[in-house]
Amino acid sequence: MSGEQKVAIVAGGGQNLGEALSYRLALEGYQVAVADLIREHAIKVATEIRNHYQVASLPVTVDLTKEDQVRKMVRDTVDIFGRIDLLVYNAGVAKSANITEYELQDWQKTLDTNLTGYFLTAREVAKVMVNQRYGNIIQINSKSGKVGSKHNSAYSASKFGGVGLTQSLALDLAEYNIRVNSIMPGNLLDSPMFQSLTPQYAKKLGIKPEEVRQVYIDKVPLKRGCTYEDIANAVVFYASDQASYMTGQSINVTGGQVMH
Repeated sequence: MSGEQKVAIVAGGGQNLGEALSYRLALEGYQVAVADLIREHAIKVATEIRNHYQVASLPVTVDLTKEDQVRKMVRDTVDIFGRIDLLVYNAGVAKSANITEYELQDWQKTLDTNLTGYFLTAREVAKVMVNQRYGNIIQINSKSGKVGSKHNSAYSASKFGGVGLTQSLALDLAEYNIRVNSIMPGNLLDSPMFQSLTPQYAKKLGIKPEEVRQVYIDKVPLKRGCTYEDIANAVVFYASDQASYMTGQSINVTGGQVMH
């Protein structure tokens, strides 16, 4: 890479975990294309990166389920930065409901964002990385990609699919020195996504909403929830040359809750 500053796309990088990952990669010296469905979020994070971390950043407004928009995101990133060293696919949605009450539109939206969006984004970025003969692709998956999740059929199915896609991409791209891995977080108890699902989890468990957090902590051998920093640490490691012999892996960051 001859001393050139590395470039990352964080897909779903404008808020919550994606925002934290964008900042961490900037701290690690990456120029960051912050891609988000909501324009204001992408601009806010990109501006913060430029002002606070003093590295270049590009806000990109994109619907990652739309092929033409994904292509434009990749093209714009290469036009500005000249390369793509790392893709972090962090976009995701979840809707919790019993399978007998699960609406087709919710199923389809979940698969479109969590799985088809990953496919489209990885495919377009891979075209750039193949020409470079170097790159890293990391999907932010979930422990629900390793074990089924009650009342989360679409989410779990999309995440299991992501594991298979990661392994297939790793096989397709290994000859080009491109590594592909998935990070499998445990429950991000302080995240807006988990908190938005708390009332549904309380209903599922037959408990009060304020009791949900402790129930999920008690499931973890290390007795705490997963944090944004836990995920960022894994992303930085698997994007680094220290992980140069690791590809096609689904790496648990679950405090011991999932061990396979």
